[in-house]
Amino acid sequence: MNLKIFLPFEIFVTESAVTRIVAETPGGAFGLLPHRLDCVAALIPGILIYETPGAGEVFVAVDQGVLVKSDQEVLISVRRALRGGDLGQLRAQVEREFLELDEHERNVRSVREHLEGELIRRLTRLPRAR
Repeated sequence: MNLKIFLPFEIFVTESAVTRIVAETPGGAFGLLPHRLDCVAALIPGILIYETPGAGEVFVAVDQGVLVKSDQEVLISVRRALRGGDLGQLRAQVEREFLELDEHERNVRSVREHLEGELIRRLTRLPRAR
């Protein structure tokens, strides 16, 4: 199979000759083999595993997203992803980077809410048109 993992602004992984893929969905984990029927699945945050003859098992921590399998093409689109060869190392990397990003998102959300509140206050002070 040919695998592509897309992030919002880049192609994260492009692999050919993928022999199997294991992904996490709201209904549990499921596997894809080259001759599986075409499908579409929602992905939840978790570990995606794919295997190639050259690299063996590769672990990718993914955020929520969607997986589409059509013939021999598997396309995965997620918000965030990190690749690692060792699960312990990948866990540490996820904690460091995803939690850092979550803190940044909370700060941005706080600033946005403040600006929205200020805009609403100013709009309520404008004279009303009749």
